[in-house]
Amino acid sequence: MKAMLFTSLLLSFVVALPPRPAVQAQTPAGPRTDDEIERFLREAKVVKTKGTSKGITNSLRATLSDGTFTHDAQIQMIDEQKAQFTGTRGTEFNFRDTWKFNVAAYRLDRLIGLNMVPVSIPRRFRTDAGAFTWWIDDVIMDEGERLKAKTPVPNIALWNEQMQLVRVFDQLIYNVDRNMGNLLITKDWHIWAIDHTRAFRTHETLKSAGNVTRCDRELLQRLKALDKATLKREMGSSSASGRSTRCWRGGMRSSPGWSRWARQHCSTARSRLRRQQRQNEK
Repeated sequence: MKAMLFTSLLLSFVVALPPRPAVQAQTPAGPRTDDEIERFLREAKVVKTKGTSKGITNSLRATLSDGTFTHDAQIQMIDEQKAQFTGTRGTEFNFRDTWKFNVAAYRLDRLIGLNMVPVSIPRRFRTDAGAFTWWIDDVIMDEGERLKAKTPVPNIALWNEQMQLVRVFDQLIYNVDRNMGNLLITKDWHIWAIDHTRAFRTHETLKSAGNVTRCDRELLQRLKALDKATLKREMGSSSASGRSTRCWRGGMRSSPGWSRWARQHCSTARSRLRRQQRQNEK
């Protein structure tokens, strides 16, 4: 009798216990630092590819996996050089359109501390050399779409500072193909500048000096410190290193009134952006 009573109590206790929650499979943490992202882009297996809906350089959107983590990348293999090229912007001599400039733009961006260009590395795909570029997550729109929809920015001052940094960078690399579709906006309202295959022209003057009205002091010091040896070491032996040196040294550094411009338009924009980004991460 006692045994039956004990068994009954035990069963009622077991039935009353709440069900154990199902064990959730944890998503493996992906690469976070530039070095980790570079390693992933270099070593992960290409699982599948498809064409992208934008751009004219026949780029691919590829899904990569290292066995534990999966992420997309953009693959560009364009590498054209012409003595003369006529496009929508007119005729250009010594024309170059190459994936190599995507890699160069990423390395130069990090060299001067912008963090506005996604990680890009050289890697062969099938039989061709190309650039594998980290696919930016959490994109809500590009600048062209924002302007078309007349979407207001949450912080106009910080937004303007970011746009000024993009303009300075485009002058430095003599980017002739910047359009609103290759300025991506993520949900934290950070601007990512992509697609630099038609940058690094051979001109020794700035493309549009009037577009640059402000420059962060910290960025300015890094720009002043640029030299051929540093660029060659950080960016490799590609022609982009020499081209960017020529553009900066022969353009902004030697242009009339450069020192006066620097004193008048320097700001602490980058510091404000970093503080805002830290607040967004909390």
